[in-house]
Amino acid sequence: MTELNSTKQTPSLFQHGTLTHHQRWRLIKDNVAGKGVIIGGLSVIVAIVLIFFYLLYVVFPLFGSAEAEHVSEYKVPEIESGKTLLLAMEEQNEVAVRFTDQAKAIFFQVETGKTISIESLVIPEGVSISSFSQGSPATGIIAYGLSDGRAIIAKHAYKISYPNDKRLITPVIEYPLGKDALVIDTEGNALEEVTVKIDEELTTIAAKTQGNRIVLNSYSKEESLFGDDNLEQTTSVLDSIGMDVKYLLVEKEQRLMYLASNDGHLSVYSIRDKSKPELIQHLSVTEKGSQITSLSFLNAEISLLIGDSNGLVSQWTIVRDAKNQQVMQNLRSFKVSDSAVIAIDAEQRRKGFIVADEKGQVGIYHSTAERELIKEKVSQSKPYFLTQSPRANAFLLQTNDNKLIFWNVHNEHPDVSFDSIWKEVWYESYPKPDYIWQSSSASNDFEPKMSLTPLVFGTLKAAFYAMMVAVPLAIMGAIYTAYFMAPAMRSYVKPSIELMEALPTVILGFLAGLWLAPFVEANLVGVFSLFMLVPIGVMIFAYCWQLLPKSIRHRVANGWDAALLIPVIIISAWFAFAISPMIESVFFAGDMRVWMNDSFGIGYDQRNSLVVGLAMGFAVIPTIFSITEDAIFSVPKNLTVGSLALGATPWQTMTRVVLLTASPGIFSAVMIGFGRAVGETMIVLMATGNTPVMDLSMFQGMRTLSANIAVEMPESEVDSTHYRVLFLAALVLFLFTFVFNTLAEVIRQNLREKYSSL
Repeated sequence: MTELNSTKQTPSLFQHGTLTHHQRWRLIKDNVAGKGVIIGGLSVIVAIVLIFFYLLYVVFPLFGSAEAEHVSEYKVPEIESGKTLLLAMEEQNEVAVRFTDQAKAIFFQVETGKTISIESLVIPEGVSISSFSQGSPATGIIAYGLSDGRAIIAKHAYKISYPNDKRLITPVIEYPLGKDALVIDTEGNALEEVTVKIDEELTTIAAKTQGNRIVLNSYSKEESLFGDDNLEQTTSVLDSIGMDVKYLLVEKEQRLMYLASNDGHLSVYSIRDKSKPELIQHLSVTEKGSQITSLSFLNAEISLLIGDSNGLVSQWTIVRDAKNQQVMQNLRSFKVSDSAVIAIDAEQRRKGFIVADEKGQVGIYHSTAERELIKEKVSQSKPYFLTQSPRANAFLLQTNDNKLIFWNVHNEHPDVSFDSIWKEVWYESYPKPDYIWQSSSASNDFEPKMSLTPLVFGTLKAAFYAMMVAVPLAIMGAIYTAYFMAPAMRSYVKPSIELMEALPTVILGFLAGLWLAPFVEANLVGVFSLFMLVPIGVMIFAYCWQLLPKSIRHRVANGWDAALLIPVIIISAWFAFAISPMIESVFFAGDMRVWMNDSFGIGYDQRNSLVVGLAMGFAVIPTIFSITEDAIFSVPKNLTVGSLALGATPWQTMTRVVLLTASPGIFSAVMIGFGRAVGETMIVLMATGNTPVMDLSMFQGMRTLSANIAVEMPESEVDSTHYRVLFLAALVLFLFTFVFNTLAEVIRQNLREKYSSL
């Protein structure tokens, strides 16, 4: 009775603070531990939220709009020196040049219009200027066509020096082919249109004379035995053009020549053989009733930008058709306004361009992303000439009332849009729209291809094949280990499998790339035979085991049966590889890879999805096995005993009671394993061809989001478009994992509530 009374008085002692020193210390530790758990949990949540917002912070500028700012407006400098034929700026946006119809180059300050210098090109006496053209904008080459069939080729360049530690830009005029005028038309006819392209080895000059006669001259350098450079000239003439040529262009590789008329007709000629130009195609490139009002090359000069009188700019390029013939293809169009397009100027380093219509509206666009970045009313007067700086961060507009308008432009990431990231894009020179990831190149002419679709596809593909290998083996193994295996044997098996998780994935990837991939390639039939013969061998052994007398079968303790399967599996695997050469010889003509390619067009890449599935499946198995085994082993014994007592067999108890009760844990195991497979980096990086292709075949490789980030992040320029797109890939991976795990948790809770009453 006394003991009972003392027991009843214990809570009151706690309430009144009459605790022993040990009890008070224990209570303090419990409180600290509880708060530590809370703080730790909140810290994890805060860290995840911060990571999410940091990714957003880096990615957000990709989808921001461009901005343009008016800087200054002034009269055209030295207007008495003639009508403007070309405006151009150097890349610092400090000095501009105006070439005039009096063969003068007026260099002036971009912001103020103050004249810096005037250079006069030497025109032969008694000869007038009949035409003018600009070569590739990045080279600074220009050409004056003369009335006697000759041409003067010049170049504007800018020398930078730093006297007194202050930048000084000195403009100069150079003559890459000499100061003397070159004879283009030996008949002495005026050059009505002229175009020029110059590189280190070859120069091409094309001109139109009276009667739509096209004269093509090429000059190639040949080195003599004495080390001197001699120019070899080739001349050809096209007499029967069949249209009134108003636009004449030669692309920078000097393989194609384009002739266009105002009424919308375009002829494309191959000039690989300069002595025999060959017509590739003649077509109409404008809608009925509209005219070509402006024509220019896009950067790299693979595509033409054609502006018409309806305010439409269309991009045309040469592609290969189904018959492998070169044809012009309209890739995309941009509606600028309802007014005629007066001027088009392409960026020198990206696939963007700037457009002005006759009402003074200026628009900036990007071809690949199909984005309209800026559309501003710049002038009330009709535009006359438009140019943008080499860095595309400023533009100059000359109007008909002889004013120059200078604007700054902020346009950092024009080449990214929702369509360019997630949809098929028709890239230059490609036969059709496609999903492509090819983010960088050594040349500014390169068209970035930043579709994340093949990377997402590769991520899911790698995870799918890994789960195909891991889920059956891990779950079935966990079921047997937790429910059927003897406790003594389980004490060895479970730690051994969990120890597999400690293997570094870089080691698994290394082994998969250097050993497993060549092994699978050399023993492809054996690998597939393994998947079939091992299960068959196990079932045959199990059937034969049941036929043995009970006196023999009972010698093996209950729960140790699995040990007998070890030699069976080893022998079955050996047999599968032993008979694979015979199977390959009989059914696959001696080489399964060649047979697949010849019969079904299925190629074989050594580092493929099958290798990834085997290697990454091996890495995921311990995670799924451990959680599943714990979930099954934790099912209350009273449920199992009750089911057996009611007459259910062990198998029925396992399938109808144990698995249903453990289903939330099993589902969690699968989801965690899937998350591990989705985020895996080193195995897919080393065990695949790392090519971002979209192919369902298990014999082709892939590139995943995580592997792509690991490969390209060290090479990307900080804050560049490439850099931010890689962060976008990380954000996609983050959101995918978050959403998938959230859905998995919801499903798990529903399963728990559904089967908690068992």
